[in-house]
Amino acid sequence: MTVININIQKAAEVLRRSNFTTAYTGAGISVESGIPPFRGEGGLWTKYDPNLLDIDHFMEDPLRAWTIIKEIFYDYFGKAKPNRAHLILAEMEKRGLLRRTITQNIDNLHQEAGCQHVYDFHGNSKRLVCLSCFSYFPAAEVSLDHLPPTCRMCGGLLKPDFVFFGEGIPHIAMSAAYEAATVSDVFLIVGTTGEVMPANQFPLMAKDNGATVIEINLHESNYTPVVTDIFLKGKATEMMELLGNALFAPALENDQDGVN
Repeated sequence: MTVININIQKAAEVLRRSNFTTAYTGAGISVESGIPPFRGEGGLWTKYDPNLLDIDHFMEDPLRAWTIIKEIFYDYFGKAKPNRAHLILAEMEKRGLLRRTITQNIDNLHQEAGCQHVYDFHGNSKRLVCLSCFSYFPAAEVSLDHLPPTCRMCGGLLKPDFVFFGEGIPHIAMSAAYEAATVSDVFLIVGTTGEVMPANQFPLMAKDNGATVIEINLHESNYTPVVTDIFLKGKATEMMELLGNALFAPALENDQDGVN
């Protein structure tokens, strides 16, 4: 049996025993859905000026900011679909093996895959918020033919409901992450390297509180030598597929509705 298969079996056993497992996901889980990361080789910030997502810049020049936002997050990212990693996490939740998902991604793919208990640490691109009356709208129901878009309730400027540079983390997501780091038996890291503050602190907190840390990443991360107990090196879809097979295979003999 290979090292990866041994680690898959170890991870599956830890997950079966866990009373409270949290998935903690980052850009790496959505790359295979066609969404590039922001940082690193091939990342968005090698092609676009990150200042375009600074809240002060947005307020000063919303037309220019919205032109790029539409191009990236709605014309391009809007076509992305959940991949096998998202779907297997949703199946884990359905089977009681996953209690909470904290994601740094803004793509809504966990929700589209079927996860019910998702907290968007950096907000969600599929919602728009009015900066005047604070009404919320599904992005799909707002025309982006004329920029910048405005609120149909009050005429105020609409902004994607994700965190710009210079903005704070949503309170509900922050509280959910703190709670998860306190109560989780297992923290399952998928596709995040631990570079962004304050999001990178929660796996460390979970470990300090006694959680077993399982990490899935293509390469070793800032977490690997510090808190990771079981490292599954590879693409998110491949490792989650193996993990799903190990978790679900016994039940699938009598349950034809499982992950196929």
